[in-house]
Amino acid sequence: MSNTVLKTSRRNFVAHKGRMALSAVAVMLSVAFVCGTLVFTDTMNTTFDKLFAVTSSDVTVSPKEAKGGEEVSDRGRPETLDGQVVEKVAEAEGVQGAEGAVMSMSVTVVNAKNENMGSTTGAPTIAGNWNNNELKSMKITAGHAPRGPTEVMIDADTAKKHHLALGDELRTIAVTGDIRAKITGITTFTVTNPGATIVYFDTATAQRQLLGEPGSFTHVNVTAKDGVSDEQLKQNVTSALGADTYKLQTAKEAADANRKDVGSFMNVMKYVMLGFAGIAFLVGIFLIFNTFSMLVAQRTREIGLMRAIGADSGQVLKSVVLEAYLLGLVGSVLGVGAGIGLAVGLMELMGQMGMELSTDDLTIAWTTPVIGLLLGIKVTAIAAFIPARRAGKVSPMAALRESGTPGDKKAGIVRAVLGLVLTGIGGAGLFLAAAAEKAGPGSMWLGLGVVFTLIGFIVIGPLLAAGVVRVLSGVVLRPFGPVGRLAERNALRNPRRTGATAAALMIGLALVACLSVVGSSMVASATDELDRSVGADYIVNSQTGQPVLPQAEQALRATQGLDHVTAYREVEAKVTAPDGASETVELGATDPTYAQDIRRKMVAGEHAAAYGKGSMSVGSEYATAHGIKLGDELTVAFTGGNTVKLKVAAITSDEGNLDKTMKYVSTAVAQANVPADRLPLPFMLLTSAKDGQSDAAAYEAVKAAMAEYPQYMVRNQADYKQALKDQVGQLLNMVYGLLGLAIVVAILGVVNTLALSVVERTREIGLMRAIGLSRRQLRRMIRLESVVIALFGALLGLGLGMGWGVTAQQLLELQDLKVLEIPWPTILGVFAASAFVGLFAALVPAFRAGRMNVLNAIASE
Repeated sequence: MSNTVLKTSRRNFVAHKGRMALSAVAVMLSVAFVCGTLVFTDTMNTTFDKLFAVTSSDVTVSPKEAKGGEEVSDRGRPETLDGQVVEKVAEAEGVQGAEGAVMSMSVTVVNAKNENMGSTTGAPTIAGNWNNNELKSMKITAGHAPRGPTEVMIDADTAKKHHLALGDELRTIAVTGDIRAKITGITTFTVTNPGATIVYFDTATAQRQLLGEPGSFTHVNVTAKDGVSDEQLKQNVTSALGADTYKLQTAKEAADANRKDVGSFMNVMKYVMLGFAGIAFLVGIFLIFNTFSMLVAQRTREIGLMRAIGADSGQVLKSVVLEAYLLGLVGSVLGVGAGIGLAVGLMELMGQMGMELSTDDLTIAWTTPVIGLLLGIKVTAIAAFIPARRAGKVSPMAALRESGTPGDKKAGIVRAVLGLVLTGIGGAGLFLAAAAEKAGPGSMWLGLGVVFTLIGFIVIGPLLAAGVVRVLSGVVLRPFGPVGRLAERNALRNPRRTGATAAALMIGLALVACLSVVGSSMVASATDELDRSVGADYIVNSQTGQPVLPQAEQALRATQGLDHVTAYREVEAKVTAPDGASETVELGATDPTYAQDIRRKMVAGEHAAAYGKGSMSVGSEYATAHGIKLGDELTVAFTGGNTVKLKVAAITSDEGNLDKTMKYVSTAVAQANVPADRLPLPFMLLTSAKDGQSDAAAYEAVKAAMAEYPQYMVRNQADYKQALKDQVGQLLNMVYGLLGLAIVVAILGVVNTLALSVVERTREIGLMRAIGLSRRQLRRMIRLESVVIALFGALLGLGLGMGWGVTAQQLLELQDLKVLEIPWPTILGVFAASAFVGLFAALVPAFRAGRMNVLNAIASE
């Protein structure tokens, strides 16, 4: 009988392939997102792995303090080692060659128009010397390598992007000053360039201009003789230099370290995208569930006949489940192919943004299609299992009834009670989250509340449909007269179906509403904090982490019409409290005018007192934890500098987020205890206009002073607020875009429900047309039914999401984000857009219903 079941499943699937199509599309989209994410991230990893493998020398010798070439130095220049190290390394046993190299990321490269040549994707700008190790990954394709201080070579990708050619002048801005040089060469990557901007100088110029130390290098590239392993070479070089004097890495160790740094970011991106794919799968479950529920209802008579001729309930169940497997298989196979296409599309998009990824590195692991197929098939089978069970329970007597009966008109009592219980548990979780005094337990309760309220609303959806749809209909449908009432009754005739269809849309819109509330509240809280705490008129800093160079600071200090300029830097130190507790922290080293620029609430003392000789301030939490009072002395050991005792002259409140828990010392104290060559540069400048000076004039003057340094942003308080809003807005738009996949799948669910509903009601539609309902009225009825279902889903989703968002904001209040702001324009806009979603979803089903032949429809069973 198993062959019969298989044949029946295959024939039913082919017979209803049109009705299965949208469900297959939903599976395809979800699988495509999963496979596309995996292929894209695997390709990114392959690209970086090849780059790191090629560019790493057999052994690399670096200063012991070096944190990694991927970091921008807070001193404006990287750690260095003396040129004599190269000679010592070259004499070590097993060394074929040793070559000193210079590399700095603390630079900005601009063209003749003062436009920044750096990447906009976060990839670094790198300046260094042209050396033999670079030939592993680069080749000169135009001109020649730099031969003197007025010559520079640039990578081909940057040259192409910014239309640079041989003879053009570039200005490289470094801590030692500007390097003006003409392009004499263009070098092309022989592996994929992930987007970095790279310029090369001759060795002497790189040492003098990038390091400020002629004869020094940032690292040494060591090549092994034939037959000498990298590990053995590392041991030999260690013996020549002395243990624990320098940082030595084999090619594998260097590549692994770089891969770890990139991999952490890639993993975050991968799991975030897979999370959204999971949401799309969850929404797709409702689509598939509805599809099979309606198909089973429409085939009740057919299934009854199968039972009458000897098929048992298990065989009927297997038949429907096999149809689901076939649907999952078809959708998953298409999804795997679409996922590869999506990955290629993402690579092209990254290329447009400046991160070049070659399709030659396209990586499709064997696990990717397997994961896609298993997910698609299993999810489809799970979604179809309950309808399959219902099919198995159809009795032979059902063959005597008409097929296509609408099914249960009321949600079961058990379902309603279960839904109310789950929703109640979720509501209690949200209440406990809002009342939590610590973020950790509060987050746990929030997660519990979100999960249970979501499941509860899904379960209770049919019960809510009976009441909410009637209310919505009274506002939206009743003005359309009898057609509107018919649409209302169609939406209410099967609350379970309406609830499942609306639930798919509800999930996506709930997340949209929640994130909108959280994002708006974060912006409002930050804006409120700025209004209360920031006294400075203008803020100068870099978006890419570049410190403020001395020449830029001098240019600002020389600007007319400014009352003062405050430099803010952070210095590392080990602080020991009177009770003996020690911790290594970053101290805020600022000018005394910082007390005017940032209005910190005080617990004890005056903020300005912290900047006196031998003084400092601490935060209230630290003071309470260690019993510190005004006048107590702390032992401060500055990293690379002196150990001194500083008196606590002020205790700042840790309410608010601006500089929370920060300990302050004056710039003079930092300069007196940290060697000049180890003192970090400021990362931010704060300034204000003189009294009586026009704000507009002062603002333009500050911009003019910074015009030569495009790596820095000049913003007044209004600009700063707008930048915060834009940053949160960009993040939300990206999230909305990812959630768009789930909403698209939900729209497909509405389309599929209506299409199958039209088929189910073929005879009814024919009779309605026969007694005078026009095509136009019929189409309007179906469109209105779709609109009210979409609005029902939107109302549930937006209400639920706003509840989540308000609760999340209560948790954020523990982090001093105290302003709750509900973005009503966004919420109302999404609700109105849901009506258009309903109209759009009904276009094809309404058109097909309108073209139905009246006599054939009446004659159908």
